Amino acid sequence: MSTRPLLQPTSGTPPELSRDHVQAVHRAMSILTAFHGDEQFLPLAELARRTGMHKPTALRLARTLALSRFLVQRGDGAWRLGPSAGWIGSRYQAQFDVESAIEPILRQLSALTGESASFYVYEGNLRSCLMRCDGPTARPDHPRSGELLPLELGAPGRVILAALGQPGDMYERIRRRGYHYARAERATGAASVAAAVRGAQGMVLGAISTSGPVERLTIALLRRHAPHTVAAARQLGAALGGMPATALRATWHP
Repeated sequence: MSTRPLLQPTSGTPPELSRDHVQAVHRAMSILTAFHGDEQFLPLAELARRTGMHKPTALRLARTLALSRFLVQRGDGAWRLGPSAGWIGSRYQAQFDVESAIEPILRQLSALTGESASFYVYEGNLRSCLMRCDGPTARPDHPRSGELLPLELGAPGRVILAALGQPGDMYERIRRRGYHYARAERATGAASVAAAVRGAQGMVLGAISTSGPVERLTIALLRRHAPHTVAAARQLGAALGGMPATALRATWHP
């Protein structure tokens, strides 16, 4: 399985683009994904730096995106995401019926463990947090909803890879055990234990994780939370597996 990011910004023609792909669209998506969530506005120079584009190219694309309200420009020339980007995000979440199926299970898991509970979905070789229920002492720098993270770092990504059949001794152990825990792997201050979520016919939908500060979540405590996490993953898989096909879009499953 490739580990190259789906939207890796480049200044030239990305090697994964073929004659069937439009380079301008790829670059426009790089503009939209340049916003990390920690800032509201980005100056043009920073947009160009993050995407690897020349400033005139970044400006031309930003102005084009602004026509459809995906970006908004401030008086001093800085840019922010526009309402159309929010609408797309809301449509992405709506197709999974988040409130009725996912939220109650995450809340129950968080109550059982006293930690944060999250549901991750995957797109290609990346994962994103679709929904999260924070525990009483959640870290302020935890992954935000929609934030793209690599599959090969962190317990949620590892269990997804294992469920998808990734070869290797680590993934064989995960498949035998049914869960995986990690401490300070993706982020130095975070620890988590995760289990894969499977829907109808064993289709891999994503992963549920229990997470918290690495200072508190020792290996022994992560193992203690593992059965609750595995049970929640099975419960969510059964709930999502019974939904109509329109609620489980194929974009979850590359």
